[in-house]
Amino acid sequence: MRPDSRSARIQVLVAEQAARRGARAGVVDVCAAAVAALPIGGAGLSAMSRTAASHPLCSTDDISAQLEELQLTLGEGPCVDAFVRGSAVLTPDLLTGELQEHWAVFADAALEAGARAVFALPLQMGAIIPGVLDLYADVPTVLDAELLADALAFADLATLLLLDTQIVEAGAPVDGALEVRGIEDLGAYRAEIDQASGILTVQLGVGIEEAFVRLRAHAYVQGLRLADVAADVVAHRLRFSPDAEPDRTDEET
Repeated sequence: MRPDSRSARIQVLVAEQAARRGARAGVVDVCAAAVAALPIGGAGLSAMSRTAASHPLCSTDDISAQLEELQLTLGEGPCVDAFVRGSAVLTPDLLTGELQEHWAVFADAALEAGARAVFALPLQMGAIIPGVLDLYADVPTVLDAELLADALAFADLATLLLLDTQIVEAGAPVDGALEVRGIEDLGAYRAEIDQASGILTVQLGVGIEEAFVRLRAHAYVQGLRLADVAADVVAHRLRFSPDAEPDRTDEET
């Protein structure tokens, strides 16, 4: 299946879920749509950060809620590993001996909660990972290539929705077109924000996570879209300084 057609199909599933709620599409709809489309029992999503406290954002049932809380509380599990490594962590069976050794506490706690398989997919934008999507099943489960591609498409869409939701909840305006983007738009959106964050690491002398936090904070304070602020930084219309407020210029350099 072509990536753009897969993305379009996933977008429709999420949009339909949002329509049933009568609300703007959000990460909660990604979780619900993933459960309906994949051979899993539930899904949860947590916001993750190296510079702020991580916290669960949504879950589809009690088991997924417990899994999110367990991992963030214990500091171990597929969600934590996916965030640290920046890659998917696929666990078809938590009873695997090496996994019980690797996640000494989480594995037993997750099994007791009712999970047998867990798949953690980082919500990734270049070097930035704002969260992780967790899927679980109550029986040993393997995601084949097609199912895994679908799961990754759900994670890609969740990435965009999570970033936009963080700005919306802070009170900044949102363009209605941001609700569900095509995969080409999503790629460009992510690339520009990642590029802007990279520029800020040089201007501010900070790491990529802190640069992203500063970029997002400026968007909130000024009541601007995150993508618009990123575009201004990339075009050199906006420059950040460690000792002063960001400086805007009408000239591109």
